[in-house]
Amino acid sequence: MMKRSVYVVDDEASFRSYLTTMLAGRGYETTGIETGNDLVAKLTSSSIPSIILLDVLLPDSDGIQVMARIRQMGITAPVIMLSGMGQVRTVVEAMKLGAADFLMKPFEYGALEDAIEKALEHPPEKDGSRRSAAVANDSSGFVTANGNMQRLSEIVRRVAATDVPILITGESGVGKEVMARYAHVHSGRHDRPFVKVNCAAMPHELLESELFGYEKGAFTGAVNDKPGKFELANGGTLLLDEIGEMSALLQAKLLHVLQDGTFCRLGARKDTRVDVRVIAATNVNIEENVAKGKFREDLYFRLNVIRVDLPPLRERREDIPALCDYLMSKYATRYNPGAQLPAELLNAFINYSWPGNIRQMENYIRRFLVLPDHHSLMLEFNKELQGKQHADIVQTPLGNPGSLLEVGARAAERAEQEIVRRVLEETGGNRKLAARRLNICYKALLNKLKRWSAPQPLVSDAA
Repeated sequence: MMKRSVYVVDDEASFRSYLTTMLAGRGYETTGIETGNDLVAKLTSSSIPSIILLDVLLPDSDGIQVMARIRQMGITAPVIMLSGMGQVRTVVEAMKLGAADFLMKPFEYGALEDAIEKALEHPPEKDGSRRSAAVANDSSGFVTANGNMQRLSEIVRRVAATDVPILITGESGVGKEVMARYAHVHSGRHDRPFVKVNCAAMPHELLESELFGYEKGAFTGAVNDKPGKFELANGGTLLLDEIGEMSALLQAKLLHVLQDGTFCRLGARKDTRVDVRVIAATNVNIEENVAKGKFREDLYFRLNVIRVDLPPLRERREDIPALCDYLMSKYATRYNPGAQLPAELLNAFINYSWPGNIRQMENYIRRFLVLPDHHSLMLEFNKELQGKQHADIVQTPLGNPGSLLEVGARAAERAEQEIVRRVLEETGGNRKLAARRLNICYKALLNKLKRWSAPQPLVSDAA
């Protein structure tokens, strides 16, 4: 049987020697390489290895540049990045290019062997990617058809197997908890607890006891021992939601837990050790809070190892139909079995700005299922759209506007064109399907398009 070969690319001679020796002892054919240029020359003149271990910082280049050159050469051998704490952002960029995994120095040899086995079992495709873009929907409730969201989920899925902290940012209701659960489901801790704490929901004293627990007699009313969320999440994942609202004293204690894996219950005399993967989420500008001294800089750097910035729903409208289907199926059995979302309401959903994001959509779906009168919802959406039209009219120079009737007619025409354009984009240019969604006849839609003399990216009339 042919030996599996490994190229170890690292400029530190002792570390390179250690890895090559250890891997050779496990039956791998190993080659140590010092620089990125040496690696490229080796790949050009010799056979392609089974896997490449690539340090992020090299004397002649960085991991991103080397990774890009490897892929440009058409070489699809799996690459595992080796990184110090300070270069993780570079690693994330390399993973976008198709890196199989990354390990943070110092790491256990067993972790390296696991990463190698995993990478060899699931080699990348010819384009360097490891998964095709498709609508994601799994047991965590993560649903998307948006390319940017799929790239973010791919990064989260890859780093989920490690224990590095993840910081998830985004507007309220955008799906931060869902993304955190997605990371948990795809981690080695998926069969252990997932525990959430809302740091903004309680005052400092209660939050401290909620996180770290207390001993009997620690304060008035503490009649029994109580484990905190860190203990309840031991072996699993702890989501610290709204981390930006945490007090300075608790920030210091949290930093200690992240560094040492230990904490002390209120009233206790000895430390408790836990093994918890921490994910933090916030809807505030945490960098601004750091600059103002409201959030510890050292804690921010400790949490901000992998950063995931979730876009608002209005910037990923292609997700709206899939989210509607998911939420309808989630709640229909409980509230209104067999209910269907009317096409008119779905169109309104697609065109609505969703200031409350997915949480607001979820509330509207539940409201529709409990009280299936979609006309009242349509009135709300139309009112919001009219408000946007009014703002557009106020901000547009009038010149010679003509009569108020003419101004109103032009505004209505612009709004109608915008709605039709969006629906055509959603249907991929299928005019018959767009007509059905707009609840107008196909001929009427054609007449409108002809009147507007719109450039038509419309390639299909198939039903």
